[in-house]
Amino acid sequence: MQIDPLLRALSEPTRLRMMRLLAHMELAVGELAQVLGQSQPRVSRHIRILCEAGLATRRKEGSWVFLRSAVKDNAEPPMGAAAARLLDIAERDDPAFAARCAEDRRQLAAIRDAREANAQAYFARHAEEWDTLRQLHGADGPVEAALLAALGRRNLGGLLDVGTGTGRIAELLAGKSSHVTALDKSPEMLRIARARLQSLPPERLSLVQGDFTALPFAAGAFDTVLFHQVLHYAQEPATVLAEAARVTRPGGRIAVVDLAAHEREDLRERHAHARLGFADPQMTSLLAEAGFAPDAPVTLPGDPLTVKIWTARRLEAAPPAPANDTESNDRKTAIP
Repeated sequence: MQIDPLLRALSEPTRLRMMRLLAHMELAVGELAQVLGQSQPRVSRHIRILCEAGLATRRKEGSWVFLRSAVKDNAEPPMGAAAARLLDIAERDDPAFAARCAEDRRQLAAIRDAREANAQAYFARHAEEWDTLRQLHGADGPVEAALLAALGRRNLGGLLDVGTGTGRIAELLAGKSSHVTALDKSPEMLRIARARLQSLPPERLSLVQGDFTALPFAAGAFDTVLFHQVLHYAQEPATVLAEAARVTRPGGRIAVVDLAAHEREDLRERHAHARLGFADPQMTSLLAEAGFAPDAPVTLPGDPLTVKIWTARRLEAAPPAPANDTESNDRKTAIP
C-alpha cells in the first residue's frame, strides 16, 4: 500500500461514505449507486480509485459486481488500518459526517428491506408448489443421497434446518437426529412443513418462524446446522453464516447445499435469488471467517446448474449467549 493513492482515495467525500458502508458489509455496485444517488459509471470510477489504493476489492458474480473493504482496524496493512481508524474517529467526532453515514445506512436498509419483502412475497405465492420449483436446481434424489453421505453415519444430534421450506429435508434427516428445529421466515411454508412432519413426536420437533440473519436461539444450541438451497437468498451470506456459527456448539457441524457459481441472471428476477451460487474459494473463505474448518466439497454436476455440498466443523467455542435472553425468545415464534 502506498501513501499517495491512499490519500487520493480519502480526499473525496463520496469515497469516505463508501468506505463507511463497506466497513459493515459487502455491497453490490448497484446498491452503492442507489444509496449515493449517483450513476453506476460514476460510482464505478470511485470504486476503481478505492481498489487501486488497496482499500477495497471487487468480486464479479454474473453481471453484478460486489465490493468489500480490504482494510480493518488493527489489521494489516498498517496504513489501511490507520485509514480505517481515522474514519471510525471521524464518524464519532464529526457530527455532520456521522449524520451522513447514518442516513446512508438507513437508505441501504430501506433498499434491502424492499428486496426482502419481494422475496417473501415470492415464497408466499409459491409455497404450495415449492418442491416442484426446487427441482430447477436438479433432481432431489441424487442431491439428498449425497447429503446423507456427506453427513456420515453418526447421529446429527440437535438439528437446525434453516429455511426449511416444505420440511422435505427435515423429514429426510429426522431419523438421524435427536431433535429437529425447522426454521423459516414464511408462515405459509411452515404450515406446509407442519403437515409434512406431523408424524414426528412433538418432543422431537419444533417449528419456528424466524430470520436467518438473527437466529432466535442461544449460542451453541445445535449439534448440526443445515442450509439446503437457502443461502443464495441471503443478501449478506457472511452475516448468515456468522449467526449459524454462533448457534453451533464447538465441534458441531454445518452443511450448506447450494448452487455452484453460475451465470443464470434470470434467477435473480424470476426466483428472488440474491446470489448466483458460490465458488469453492468463496464458500471456503466464508466458512473459515465464520469459525468453521471446511471439508472438501462435494460436486453434483447438472445441466445447466451444478449443485455443491459444503460441510465444515465448528472450531472455536461459540460466543456467549446475549445477556438478555428475553429479547432472543421474543423473536422465536412457534407456528400452530
